[in-house]
Amino acid sequence: MPQSSLASALRQIAEARHHDPFSVLGRHHAEGNDAVVRVFLPGAAEVRIAEGDRVMARKPGSDHFEWRGDGRDLPPHYGLIWRDGQGREHFARDPYTFMPQLGDLDLHLFAEGRHRHAGSFLGAHEHEADGVAGVLFAVWAPNAARVSVVGDFNAWDGRRHPMRVRGGSGLWELFIPDLEPGQIYKYEIRNRESGEILLKADPYGQRHELRPRTGTIVPHRAGYAWGDGDWMARRRQYDWQHQPMSVYEVHLGSWQRDAEGGFLDYRAAAHRLVDYVLDMGFTHVELLPITEHPYDPSWGYQVTGYFAPTSRFGDPDDFRYFVDHCHRNGIGVLLDWVPAHFPKDAHGLARFDGTALYEHADPRLGEHKDWSTLIFNFGRNEVKSFLLSSAVFWLEEMHIDGLRVDAVASMLYLDYSREEGEWVPNAHGGRENLVAIDFLRELNVAVHQQCPGILMIAEESTSWPQVSRPTYLGGLGFDLKWNMGWMNDTLRYMAHQPVHRQYHHGMLTFSMLYCFTENFMLPFSHDEVVHGKGSMLHRMPGDEWQKHANLRALYAYQFTHPGKKLLFMGTEFGQGREWDSTGILDWYVLDYPLHQGMQRLVRDLNRLYRAEPALHRHEFDWQGFEWIDCNDAQQSVISYLRKGNDGEQLAVVLNLTPVPRRDYRIGVPCGGRYREVLNTDAAVYGGSDVGNGAGLLEAEEKPWMARAHSLVLTLPPLAAIVLAPAG
Repeated sequence: MPQSSLASALRQIAEARHHDPFSVLGRHHAEGNDAVVRVFLPGAAEVRIAEGDRVMARKPGSDHFEWRGDGRDLPPHYGLIWRDGQGREHFARDPYTFMPQLGDLDLHLFAEGRHRHAGSFLGAHEHEADGVAGVLFAVWAPNAARVSVVGDFNAWDGRRHPMRVRGGSGLWELFIPDLEPGQIYKYEIRNRESGEILLKADPYGQRHELRPRTGTIVPHRAGYAWGDGDWMARRRQYDWQHQPMSVYEVHLGSWQRDAEGGFLDYRAAAHRLVDYVLDMGFTHVELLPITEHPYDPSWGYQVTGYFAPTSRFGDPDDFRYFVDHCHRNGIGVLLDWVPAHFPKDAHGLARFDGTALYEHADPRLGEHKDWSTLIFNFGRNEVKSFLLSSAVFWLEEMHIDGLRVDAVASMLYLDYSREEGEWVPNAHGGRENLVAIDFLRELNVAVHQQCPGILMIAEESTSWPQVSRPTYLGGLGFDLKWNMGWMNDTLRYMAHQPVHRQYHHGMLTFSMLYCFTENFMLPFSHDEVVHGKGSMLHRMPGDEWQKHANLRALYAYQFTHPGKKLLFMGTEFGQGREWDSTGILDWYVLDYPLHQGMQRLVRDLNRLYRAEPALHRHEFDWQGFEWIDCNDAQQSVISYLRKGNDGEQLAVVLNLTPVPRRDYRIGVPCGGRYREVLNTDAAVYGGSDVGNGAGLLEAEEKPWMARAHSLVLTLPPLAAIVLAPAG
């Protein structure tokens, strides 16, 4: 290199503006057998090469040091010993002696948007190069002029560890020898056009500092000893469509706390939560996002760490323990995952390399004004690789059993929550987000191929067709869809005073017109108990007793209606306050009989749902449901059959007025005796104990409701009863 060019290059290194530090720093061939070694060490008083104690000469007026001499006995990866201004001595191998470490196939798949394990080579990983241990850093920043790794290990000086760019891939890498896990780091990025300097957390980081700090932590190589092998083997063959699935939705930060009011760590939460869930009879827990996020009131939905469990509750192995403990006790774990949008925090993905990299530059495509967040650019291949790899990471590395994909509707429509002129039509002039649709299909195909037996669940609030149908049939490829229509109609119906319900009867029966067009889950989620909506209990009309009675009947309707079940924490015992994420649930209300009764009912509903094939064998087709009578609007009564195989059946009758209905006749499919297996008005649940008692009911050979036999019943007020053939 000519001296004038070298002087310019050294100046650029010192100013942290050089695009290719490996062309200047490290070992280079000189004339004959000679070699030249150059290092840049701000703060060093003197530097020497450890092997042979070769003293390096300082370039006058700079922090550049150089050695020239016979390089034949100089090892490929020599050590540097340097003394700082306080006289302390340091040792490190020169990172600029190592060849590129990233594989060409990884670069190719990443650039094509087809990499499902990008987190295995991007981010920070313990690594060994030529027998030397250290940490390999890699990040995508195609519009950067320079990227450096900064941390405590180099005094957060962006001049110390500039990275190597891999051709036109936009990927930067640097292997730092002798560095150990546990170091805190970020990337310092200089934009190519503006010269702007940004300090960013690692998008692929697997562990981050506890907020409000925003650094990424070099993780230890995964070595957790899983004990859920039997569960994972069964998962591959999981016949979820014909098995009971009752989900307890949990926000870990506010479910329970420790004695001092602090967060439970993942391990403590695992034991408490599993014990509770087993007692209540739920089959799965669903966690509101535990991906790293800076802002507690976002409940985790504004994610900055797509590969990291939040450090609020412990480290990644602690979270692995949480999942492992659930699995060992037969509890599945679902996770809310947010690929629709991300926050604008300066340390996060927003304008990552000084440009709109993960998002769209045009705010009509790239910004959610409602949430003040940015929308992923689903048409960019590298963004697809990022999101695909995040999904697979949680399912494979963390053994998560399914992802509930948040805000799918906002992904499907270009005009979602936008006024005229605030959105850009697709290539055909329509409102459908074609690239997002393609991404969702690719996502669902990829995770099902990669992780057989997992579940993908869509929170999709519109009538978009075939959400839970296979992609080869034109569907989006999800396994389940939240039935937001059923939830909204049912809650609106229940909010009416009973005397008025006869005029809104269709809200209760309408769901059966579309019930089997998708694989539905029936959710009463956190969204129904926030933002001024009140608690589930206080969304019911009437006095305190009637509110509880209404809610008990509602839960019975949910558990006997076709579809998988989901309840948000606290709703199972009728918490009176709206959910507050800054505190804990009002567990104290379980000192009161009505709340004890509510909890007991949900426990019994779970057990009935799991024990009776008629309630879970056919939740997605007409084979499992039949109306007895859906037309008694005047008395606000509905009745229906739930059916399994081989004659398994239950009759369900709901009376949604406070008036007991005596001598109420319903048609039944066969003669014989029936017994009342559940009555939400039973005294043990806090009810008035009106019903049909513990005795057997004899069906009469009297045709009714187009059936040859019928039963005469007493229908309790604001209640549901479930009847089973006595055999």
